[in-house]
Amino acid sequence: MVKEQVNPRLLIESMFSNVLPPRPRDAHKGSCGSVAIIGGDESMMGAVLLAARAALFSGAGRVYAAMLSKNAPSVDVCHPEIMMRSPAALVHLSQLDCVAIGPGLGRSVAAIELLIFWLTQPVGQELPMVLDADALNLIAEHAHLADLLKKRLAETVITPHAGEAARLLGVSAEFVRANHIETALELAKKFNVISMLKGADSVCAYPDGNYFINTSGNPALASGGTGDVLTGLITSLIAQGLAPMDAAKLGVFAHGQAADNLVASGVGPRGVVASEVLLEVRNVINRLSTDG
Repeated sequence: MVKEQVNPRLLIESMFSNVLPPRPRDAHKGSCGSVAIIGGDESMMGAVLLAARAALFSGAGRVYAAMLSKNAPSVDVCHPEIMMRSPAALVHLSQLDCVAIGPGLGRSVAAIELLIFWLTQPVGQELPMVLDADALNLIAEHAHLADLLKKRLAETVITPHAGEAARLLGVSAEFVRANHIETALELAKKFNVISMLKGADSVCAYPDGNYFINTSGNPALASGGTGDVLTGLITSLIAQGLAPMDAAKLGVFAHGQAADNLVASGVGPRGVVASEVLLEVRNVINRLSTDG
C-alpha cells in the first residue's frame, strides 16, 4: 500500500510539535520575552489592546502597549498585567525583544515619525519587527518609508490583508485574491520581509522564494480585531525565541486553529469576536508546546 504523501508546503499541526522550546522550571518574566505593541491613535485604541492581550495570552513575559492617542488609558482594566507606556517612553526600555507597529496607528505626521524611528534603529540595536495595518498603508503611500523597510538588517514580518497588499504593490484587491501565492512572494521579495498574506488559505512567503499555505481557520475570523490578534501572537512568539519565519508560520496556524476549535465547540462561526479567539489561542499554544 502506497503511503499518502503530505504536501510539504501546507501548514499542518504535526509541523509544530517541537517548534516551541520547553520552559525551564526557573523561567521568569524576563526570560519569556518582552513585547511592545505600538499604535492606537484616537478612536482606534482597541486595536493595540487586542494585540497586546494576544501577546500576553500566547506567553510573552512582559507586554507593553504604547498608544498615540492623547486619551490613551493608563491601565487596561480588563488585563492590568499589560504595561501602558507612551511611544516615546519605549526608547528607554532596554529589554525589548520584538516590536509590533500598526494596529490603530493612523496616518498622522506623528505616526510617520514613529515608524521612521523604529525603521532606522542603529546597526546592532535593530529588533525583529511585525508591521500591520496603517504601518503598511503608510509604507505604501511614502516611498522613503518603503526604502527604509527594504534596508533593515533585522528580520521583519508583515501581515497584510488583500487591500493592504494591493496598496503596497499598486494592484487591485481582486488581483491579490486571485493570485495570493504570487502576491505573497512578490511582497517578500520587494520589501525584503517575511510576508504573511492573510485571507482564506493564508500564505507565508520569504524573500528566497519559499512559501507555505495555511490549512487552519474558517469564516469565524471575519470579524474586526482578529488581525490585531494575529499581530500580537506573532510578535509574542518571536519575543519568546522563535525565528521570525517560524513565528509567522506557527502564529497563522494557531490563530486559525483557535477559530476552528471555537466552531467545533459550538461557538460561531457567526458572532465570534477577536477577544474569544485570543483566549483560545492560549489553549492551542499550550497544546503544541513541550512544557511539562
